[in-house]
Amino acid sequence: MPAILYGNMKGGVGKTTNSVMTAYQLAKLGYKTLVCDLDPQANATQLLRRTYGLQHGSDLQIDKTMMVALMDENIKPAIVNIMDNLYLLPSSEDFKNYPDFLEMKFMLDNEKIQAGDSNTLQSEMSKVKEQRIAYFAQQLTKVRDEYDFIIIDVPPTLSIFTDSAIYATDFVIIVLQTQQRSLDGAETFFEYLQQMYNDYANVDFDILGVLAVLLKNNAGLDSQILKDAETDFGKDMLFDQIIRHMERLKRYDRTGIAEKDLTKYDMHDTRLHYIYNTLTKEIVSRLKDKGVELK
Repeated sequence: MPAILYGNMKGGVGKTTNSVMTAYQLAKLGYKTLVCDLDPQANATQLLRRTYGLQHGSDLQIDKTMMVALMDENIKPAIVNIMDNLYLLPSSEDFKNYPDFLEMKFMLDNEKIQAGDSNTLQSEMSKVKEQRIAYFAQQLTKVRDEYDFIIIDVPPTLSIFTDSAIYATDFVIIVLQTQQRSLDGAETFFEYLQQMYNDYANVDFDILGVLAVLLKNNAGLDSQILKDAETDFGKDMLFDQIIRHMERLKRYDRTGIAEKDLTKYDMHDTRLHYIYNTLTKEIVSRLKDKGVELK
């Protein structure tokens, strides 16, 4: 049950869209998939709530927020079903309190600090920091075996939310929009991943690849950024499937993901679903090449 995280230090590059579309296609392929929305802005949650509404003709009922479930040390009651094989651990307004909750739950031992030296202080701070970022992974472990895939969505910032997701993931896909700031953000994110990997013995993940998202189809800048990415990350790291600029993705943010049996579905949806189906199959193939056993 591999956990996959899409990341970049720059916002607006398509992390949430690609996370959700991949999860959607995995579900369509028959894999029981859980989307964990660790972004307090809850964009993945909003997209999947609209998808639920589009498919079921009613609002998604969320009886327990993820924040309350994490405080109870039992996230299972907060997980909701979106459609066949697709589940969501939704973010909500109160999830912005997660850092404060962790700070209160895992506090520095002041007596030990006062009795020790600077090395004791550093050791205590490192221990407590890891306890905080490991908490979500520990709660996720309790339900991981129930799913074939877990997709984690994160904010485009260095924060306890991102650290918690990295700590819990098995594979990272770096999302690269073809603009210089996105390339800079991808490089910064890659360096941060290396730092996390080196700092924590229990962090164990692999880079699955770099997913290119074109800013403008067939623009000269697109080609140059892709060449720079090949130089920085290696040609084999770039996914064969490129996500080209498609206006239909913007509609999904507003309406939810369209299905063939719904009246709003047309040839643009057919093309979009084909592209993400191809990408998802490439992801599955790469995982199998890395020795991951999948059905």
